[in-house]
Amino acid sequence: MTALYGATHRRVSVLDIAAAKEQGEKWAMLTAYDHLTAGIFESAGVPVLLVGDSAANNVLGYENTIGITVDEMLPMVRAVVRGTQRAMVIADLPFGSYESSTTQALETATRFFKESGAHAVKLEGGTRVIPQIETLVTHGIPVVGHLGLTPQSVHALGGYRVQGRGGQGEEMIREAKSLEAAGAFAVVLEMIPSDLAQRITSSLSIPTIGIGAGKACDAQVLVWQDLLGMHAQPPRLAKKYVDLRSIMSEAVSHWVSDVSTGAFPTKDQTFN
Repeated sequence: MTALYGATHRRVSVLDIAAAKEQGEKWAMLTAYDHLTAGIFESAGVPVLLVGDSAANNVLGYENTIGITVDEMLPMVRAVVRGTQRAMVIADLPFGSYESSTTQALETATRFFKESGAHAVKLEGGTRVIPQIETLVTHGIPVVGHLGLTPQSVHALGGYRVQGRGGQGEEMIREAKSLEAAGAFAVVLEMIPSDLAQRITSSLSIPTIGIGAGKACDAQVLVWQDLLGMHAQPPRLAKKYVDLRSIMSEAVSHWVSDVSTGAFPTKDQTFN
């Protein structure tokens, strides 16, 4: 029996995540933003679902993740929780909802717990968010950290660039250890060199979740639209497992043609 896939009568918990690290068990985390896809992903074996602020540009049409609000994300988290029975559901804290103070962070995270049923939250940053993480953990809210490319800071970083090269690497290792010491139960490593990700992973007792960080990480996360080929040009860090965009387009085009020619509906879709 594995740590994350053995039990069927309850949600995956932070204890299961810790046990997976101890046992060397790798696992997958996938984004989800609605009831239907969340259920599909859980049934496919995904133990952890992330309702990411990536919904901003993948669902709501924003240019990047910065614009999405707490009120826009809460219904998505609720839908994902309702659509699953076993998966742990993690909610991103959106930009501007936690940075200014520990009080703001606690108020935002509390809303996600009380109003959406989230099981954990994720926030971006290293040393600057240590007080927020400590406060949330003290109040019983599990936290995932996020280092490397932090999309909420895309303007400050000068674009979507690999982080942690050169002298930045040692600082990132220190920040990862600080996140663990503050009480984070996992940390996302995004777009950093694979050798640095390996060093961080081996230096922590909590799991690392990689996205564009190589195979040494304890877990991997992707945006589901990238995984399933919904974008014409998926990012390099993603592998497109199916061209769902083309499949959907072809099916809808076929239906439109059937409607225009009178081939739909048939007697099978007609009531007497």
